Amino acid sequence: MTKRSDLLEQLKANPEVTVLIVGAGINGIGTFRDLALNKVNVLLIDRGDFCSGASTASSHMAHGGIRYLENGEFRLVREAVQERNRMIVNAPHVVRPLPTVIPIFKFWSGLLNAPLKFLNLLDRPSERGAFVIKVGLILYDSFTRKQKTVPRHEFYNRKRSLQMYPRLNPKIQYTALYYDGQILSPERFAVDLITDAEAEGAHARAINYVSLKAKDGEQVVLRDEGTGEEFKVTPKIIINAAGPWIDSVNREIGIQERYIGGTKGSHLVLDNPELRKAIGDREFFFENKDGRIVLIFPFYDKLIIGTSDIPIQNPDEARCTPEEEQYFIDLVARVFPDIPVTPADIVFRFCGVRPLEYSKAKTAGQITRDHSIKEDKLGKIPVLSLVGGKWTSYRAFSEQTTDRVLEILKQKRVKLTGGLSIGGGKDYPKTAQDRAEMIHYVAEKTCLSEAEVNVLFERYGTRCLLVAREIQKVGDAPLSGNQTWQVGEVQFLIENEKPVHVEDLLLRRSTLAWLGDLSRVLIEEMATIFAARLNWSKADQTREVERTIAHLKEFHGIDIK
Repeated sequence: MTKRSDLLEQLKANPEVTVLIVGAGINGIGTFRDLALNKVNVLLIDRGDFCSGASTASSHMAHGGIRYLENGEFRLVREAVQERNRMIVNAPHVVRPLPTVIPIFKFWSGLLNAPLKFLNLLDRPSERGAFVIKVGLILYDSFTRKQKTVPRHEFYNRKRSLQMYPRLNPKIQYTALYYDGQILSPERFAVDLITDAEAEGAHARAINYVSLKAKDGEQVVLRDEGTGEEFKVTPKIIINAAGPWIDSVNREIGIQERYIGGTKGSHLVLDNPELRKAIGDREFFFENKDGRIVLIFPFYDKLIIGTSDIPIQNPDEARCTPEEEQYFIDLVARVFPDIPVTPADIVFRFCGVRPLEYSKAKTAGQITRDHSIKEDKLGKIPVLSLVGGKWTSYRAFSEQTTDRVLEILKQKRVKLTGGLSIGGGKDYPKTAQDRAEMIHYVAEKTCLSEAEVNVLFERYGTRCLLVAREIQKVGDAPLSGNQTWQVGEVQFLIENEKPVHVEDLLLRRSTLAWLGDLSRVLIEEMATIFAARLNWSKADQTREVERTIAHLKEFHGIDIK
């Protein structure tokens, strides 16, 4: 990536941009990449870091949304399942097939859910039984029969289910096994997309910590959130990809339409070896006693549980509450009643707001997860608001948005993204032998051990060679706060991926915070490396340490002494 400071200077010198994208969540980033590939002069901004809002609070799944079939959203599910398969193929370093288990407690229950929902007569659906789930999975498989990226579903009776999962609730009647995808790091996926886009040339620029403040004639006023300095750019088209903040961004430039009616979703990351062993490499996706669809999900050596679906007015107020925490802890007993889970197991909390389209549906679960483009005019400038959508279907939504932009600009598409590899997924080894040969090659070229290269490969895929070369320059210098990280690796991320604050690296260029691998020593060590690369004063460094600790406490419940 081009350095952030250089991009700001370029913009001040030449404020003309063809497309301004406001919001660097996955929809904005996906559209940025698609436009960059099609040679459009495009600027992506976000008031925070890249992938720091709703997009960082996903359940870490690439999934078609089997439960949306009950709402009759067949087009959405077909699109999402196909896009799930593309993510697995195009980004194998961060998206992998995920075997998913549905514990089933009844057989016929739920047959009338769909018709009653269509008639708007159902606030809370009946529990889905084996028959309904079987029909849904047959449909689910049929949508991607030709792609054959993941295996078809299977059904097991009670005896076989308890043999496979001995700790499972003995009251179950069946289990179903089907496949979706696991996004190991949505933030890494997003940063790779930005890196690929900027590699297309100087016509594609992405800047974090820049907000849209106002309209001024044919220009818009932007603000550097780091310095407070304001400057203007002149766009031909504005894409509002601010997710839950779409309405507030539109109001800044005089558009008063209400498009968003988001719901809050929270999750916990747990360190519970007993539960982690019980689920193995499989997600457990099931219906809680109140009808809410919930999940228990493997996440490295930890696990994620969630999620809530609560209407919220102000997305800036989204936090995981103590009530939600207790709800998540209690839900484990539904499927693993003899495994104790306590608040002491929590190492991380995360919460975000789904940018759902405003609706008067009776329940949050009935609000569509589909996406749409809302068009307004700001004088002569078209404003396209990207409403709704989900992580899995980001590429399809970005393609639709790009097609509309190209139509407005009267330009032809020159490249499609459906079959393009992403970031460290390019030239990804297909076999264990291919992987071993690649790791040996990188180790030989950089004088790192194969064990060290293997760690880098797990984090960055085939981009591990670039990181290894930076480590080679510095020499063997592991962080005292975490021996699996090297000073050179941190320097590479600072120099190449535009983190502005230490939290950007801990939360979005790595999984250090997510996995509970934090200490004051590590944060101070990170701040020291940032200071050397970004010319911070000692006072800046101290403020950054305290800022990071306060942020982790406020938003993620991590108490660092």
